[in-house]
Amino acid sequence: MSIDVSSISPPPTVEVTLAPALTRLFPGAASRLELSAPTVGAMIDALEALWPGMRDRLVDSTPRIRRHMNVFVEGQRATLATPLNPGAKVFVITAVSGG
Repeated sequence: MSIDVSSISPPPTVEVTLAPALTRLFPGAASRLELSAPTVGAMIDALEALWPGMRDRLVDSTPRIRRHMNVFVEGQRATLATPLNPGAKVFVITAVSGG
């Protein structure tokens, strides 16, 4: 039995920028990095593998992106299910509030 792996493509590589408020909590965390992930949820899982505890800072128990965090993919607000295209720019930032 042979399997044709030419039809299996790896997850897209995306450029991720993390908020300084987030990287300060994780010693050694990069503010910019490239990751391979098919969705925002998978990207967050990859961040968790690099810096344990990061997922808890980004995702609540429902699971959804926390209210005080925003994830943007190519300038559009994203959810965990948002697909990532090759070369996409992803920004993880803290929410801005005040009056």
